Amino acid sequence: MTELLSLRGISKVYPSVVANDNVNLDIDEGEIHAILGENGAGKSTLMKLIYGVSQPDNGTIQWRGQTVTIKNPAHARSLGIGMVFQHFSLFETLTVAENISLAVNGSIASLSKRITDVADSFGLPIAPDTMVHSLSVGERQRVEIVRCILQEPRLLIMDEPTSVLPPQGVDLLFATLRKLAQGGCSILYISHKLEEIRSLCDNATVLRDGKVVATVTPTEETTQSLARLMIGRDIPVTRQQTASSDGRVMLDVNQLSHTPEDPFGTSISDASLSVAAGEIVGIAGISGNGQNELMRLISGESLLHSSGSGTVSINGSKVNRLSPEQRRQLGFAFVPEERIGRGAVPDLSLGFNSLLTSHNAGLTRFGFIRFAAMAERAQQCIKDNDVRCGGDNALAGSLSGGNLQKFIVGREMALAPQVLVLSQPTWGVDVGAAADIRQALIELRNKGTAILLVSEEIEELFEVCDRLHVIYEGKLSESLRTAETNVQQVGQWMSGQFLSSPRADGLQHFDNQKAAGDSQSPAQSPSPRIAP
Repeated sequence: MTELLSLRGISKVYPSVVANDNVNLDIDEGEIHAILGENGAGKSTLMKLIYGVSQPDNGTIQWRGQTVTIKNPAHARSLGIGMVFQHFSLFETLTVAENISLAVNGSIASLSKRITDVADSFGLPIAPDTMVHSLSVGERQRVEIVRCILQEPRLLIMDEPTSVLPPQGVDLLFATLRKLAQGGCSILYISHKLEEIRSLCDNATVLRDGKVVATVTPTEETTQSLARLMIGRDIPVTRQQTASSDGRVMLDVNQLSHTPEDPFGTSISDASLSVAAGEIVGIAGISGNGQNELMRLISGESLLHSSGSGTVSINGSKVNRLSPEQRRQLGFAFVPEERIGRGAVPDLSLGFNSLLTSHNAGLTRFGFIRFAAMAERAQQCIKDNDVRCGGDNALAGSLSGGNLQKFIVGREMALAPQVLVLSQPTWGVDVGAAADIRQALIELRNKGTAILLVSEEIEELFEVCDRLHVIYEGKLSESLRTAETNVQQVGQWMSGQFLSSPRADGLQHFDNQKAAGDSQSPAQSPSPRIAP
């Protein structure tokens, strides 16, 4: 193999953290190379230095044997470097094709056809004329991936690319990446899914606290050995316990139908589900099948208008017309899938971000902010959730994606809500932190909280949920007890098979009324264990 990229002594220091410390890295042509590390280890910073978003304070970058200073992303693209960011770089008021045209030559008409062809071949369906502001997080990542592929790069940097794919699509993506590598394209692959790394990558460089601690061959390692290199300990295994429940339905969605004002949004059709106290119910589905619209209806960000029907009830109260704040007063808490903008305000400190949803939890008095209490609450959240940052005064936008996610999830769980709804809570979070979040959800359930969990990680749903639904094109399947189904079946249903054969493979299903009325709480059924 011929060396394509070489980094020597790369360092990058920010006011509150040393992001990269004397990093050496070599990438050969046609190599698939993983970058591993827990949240805040310096992975994203290193990728931004390679892509020209930032410049190193020390060290050199060699590209095809020549020392270069990568001035900006346009310069990186001219060299043949493409990148899919974890936080996306798309213009919301432009269509998919218009966004891609900013980096790829060609008319909108010709690009639209190329976009469709590439998207279909990768199993990443996306409509070229869709406005980006109407897309879910997963769909936006599809746009980023397709845009990079169309640039025909010599080095492709991919950050958590399989978070937008169903299980069946992962194998197709991996086959395509291997084909790209065989053609000489190198791939820098960032993922917290260690089995993916072992299956796909030729080599892996492990970062911890900004330093390279190891370079290994993934196929010669185990999942646990890779985890120990990353986080310095074994992956925690969630501890299931039998939760007691009186069967009270705390969240009830009954025959909900809604057509969003956005013409590219997904309509919700006759959706019903219920979540009892002391129960975790999951929703599985490929991104863009109505999860975002359903979550907005449940959280109060979207209200049912005259063309909609059905009801949403929280803690026994109908909330169709209540605002998000009024729903929170009923004991409701919410973690949206979009960290920046919906989950946190990037230009506010972590202290003020904690105030946004916790102001009624002793952080204000007579309408005035209690600054000491606000700082204390943020500091406690940082400590309890191992958020790597510069303290409660650090701006939310300065945190890595995984650390910001840990803060948002921890902030909501600290409220001890009666109903907690989470969308993609472990997206972009390292394996150790993801296990900690799942364990915290189980413990919150055991205390009687009703939890609704939306996730594209099927294994995650099986690990923590008592029951689950599958969503496809705005339609919800009947509920499944996780102990009585399997990953393969749910993966098939994510492609809509439940619409034609709702009782396929002889699996037993339970409608919402039966699940809510069972003498034995759903939470008392044993959950299957997924090997880490």
